[in-house]
Amino acid sequence: MKQQKPTESELEILGILWERGASTVREVHEKLAETKEAGYTTTLKLMQIMYEKGLLTRDASSKTHIYAAAVSQQETQQQLLNKMIDTVFGGSATQLVMQALGHHKSSGEELDQIRKYLSEIEKQQR
Repeated sequence: MKQQKPTESELEILGILWERGASTVREVHEKLAETKEAGYTTTLKLMQIMYEKGLLTRDASSKTHIYAAAVSQQETQQQLLNKMIDTVFGGSATQLVMQALGHHKSSGEELDQIRKYLSEIEKQQR
């Protein structure tokens, strides 16, 4: 089954579950409410939809259902990054990196990590 691309609201929920691990709807809702106005039933419905899309797993063995992310953070980042590179940057990862570095003050350590990563990618592609 092709992995579904999460919406912005779904990414917020996934972010909470990646950080906290398996949680109830109430726990996710309380965490969401710290940063935005969200109704409990909206959170519940979103999580049910995410379960149906395959983005979440659900343990319904007790009265309170426990949800967990069914997709890893790394897989999701890679999928969304690939889509963004293709649609926004015309398939050019170089343009993405240049745009990101042009508007962000990177430390020497960050730039060293970027150089190392790019070097590793280059070696793998040979």
